[in-house]
Amino acid sequence: MITTIDLEPVNKILAQIELSEKLTNGKIKPAYLIPLLQDIQDEYGYLPRKVLEHVSTISGIPLSRIFGVITFYEQFYMEPQGKHTIKCCRGTACHVKNGQKISDTISEILGIAEGETTEDGLFTFETVACLGTCFLAPVVMIDDQYFGNLTNSEITKIINKYSPKGDMP
Repeated sequence: MITTIDLEPVNKILAQIELSEKLTNGKIKPAYLIPLLQDIQDEYGYLPRKVLEHVSTISGIPLSRIFGVITFYEQFYMEPQGKHTIKCCRGTACHVKNGQKISDTISEILGIAEGETTEDGLFTFETVACLGTCFLAPVVMIDDQYFGNLTNSEITKIINKYSPKGDMP
């Protein structure tokens, strides 16, 4: 399936940069690459390859450097993400308090593995090294909200609140 990507949003972002002090000799300063990628991801919801190729051409930043930054930082996505992102902690405290069972339950409920997005585009499921809330173990973060001291039945109820029909298994 070939999808066309509208370059107008990225061109607007790049035009704003031209009006700022983020340029050196007409090219984007490499130090501004991360904020630029964040702006692009905020606009598109992810970082489409065609957009990145366009940025490379316009900015003079090699595509290999752009990909190096994207693959280093977990905040960047090369594929479309779900409306809601579920992050399940796999840190030590969560592991000790059966976090793996919570992760397994989430996978079962959503019908996807870690790193995948549901077919309807509603949920993306990720596991993360640590959410920094060990006192809540086991803990899950949905979008920007934390849920702690979870059981399998509680995570099912929580996910149902994010489902339009509230009918996840």
